[in-house]
Amino acid sequence: MILSGFLSDRGSPCIILDLFSLGMPHIHGATGQYNIIEIERNLTKKAPEMAGIYKEFFPLLNLEIIPLPAYEEIRKLSGHTRDKDLPVLASAINYDAAFLVTGDKKDFLLKGMKGKFGFKILSPSEFLEEILPEILKNTGEE
Repeated sequence: MILSGFLSDRGSPCIILDLFSLGMPHIHGATGQYNIIEIERNLTKKAPEMAGIYKEFFPLLNLEIIPLPAYEEIRKLSGHTRDKDLPVLASAINYDAAFLVTGDKKDFLLKGMKGKFGFKILSPSEFLEEILPEILKNTGEE
């Protein structure tokens, strides 16, 4: 989702990044160190011209960085999603997230996953539908 937001100047991922960059007191974001590694790897491979922009603007997102999960934490989650996504799942659990926002939602909706970890798994547009009314309420713009 973060990579999509950087690569496009419109759409839900971009709007979410814009919201995080505002530093609003009632919306907190986090991403895992694993996600950052994957973003940087994909930028290098798919859009190396964007690497400088990413490095400059990523800190403005005010995201908390969740350390890489331990191997044992990842291993315990085996079978809950694709192996490559297990560190993402572990990071969301370690952060005690309310939401896991992903452009690959289908990868996290395996049988028995719904409600299992205490957070909602949403696409970027679903996240905006969920969070915008709360943002508007807290800013008095309802």
